[in-house]
Amino acid sequence: MSGKLDGRVVVVTGGAMGIGKATAIAAAKEGAIVAVCDVNEVEGKKTVDEINKAGGKAKFYFLDVSNEQQVKAVCEQIGKELGDIYGLVNNAGIGGVNKPTHEMTLEEWNKVMNVNVNGVFLCTKYAVPYMIKNRAGSIVNMSSVAGLIGSGGIPSSYHASKGAVRLMTKNDALFYAKYNIRVNSVHPGFIDTPMVAKFAESTGNKEAAYEALKKLHPLGRVGKPEEVASVIVFLLSDDSSFMTGSEVVVDGGLAAGVPLTLT
Repeated sequence: MSGKLDGRVVVVTGGAMGIGKATAIAAAKEGAIVAVCDVNEVEGKKTVDEINKAGGKAKFYFLDVSNEQQVKAVCEQIGKELGDIYGLVNNAGIGGVNKPTHEMTLEEWNKVMNVNVNGVFLCTKYAVPYMIKNRAGSIVNMSSVAGLIGSGGIPSSYHASKGAVRLMTKNDALFYAKYNIRVNSVHPGFIDTPMVAKFAESTGNKEAAYEALKKLHPLGRVGKPEEVASVIVFLLSDDSSFMTGSEVVVDGGLAAGVPLTLT
């Protein structure tokens, strides 16, 4: 039985842990040749070992997505070692410092933008030429419900970065459609990842924070990385062949609105 991504080279940034790891594993199960890219070499190589031991194909590449020369070199290396890039999952991201706007420094603001926005720009810039050459490709950009709505409790830098990713997705979808390249964004709610765990810990009471996060979602829980990964694999595959410029929300109902209860 063939997989939905058989023989296609898929690059997953931030692929060492969380949603990135789940995506790399899910894509490999569908036959993709996965380039797991991350600054966390130890966990990244563990992810690759897990995929290869299960019969999949994956290779680790150390990558700081905010470093243009690294991005350029790694994309070229992937092209030579694994083959032309077909899929790109721009998943690498950071949460930033938990401060209100007036207390945040420019350095703290720029750190988030350099990874969350510039990283998407740079990886797209150097991966998309392979897709143009073959007139085929799928880019999935990781945004967030924070790119759709405000929260008041998450740093404005994170909201701004994820909003930028949402609009970049739509504009690139329009431009690259003529090359048969699709570009879509995914907008998770709170997912049980190391980033969310760190956010919960920053409140001083991790257990209470998780209980509060569960209540934000009408489905009554935080999400699992695998639940987002399955949507990303769908967007990479031909199952979503008529979708581009879409924003796919995977948030347990968080962004649907404020529940109104009168009793």
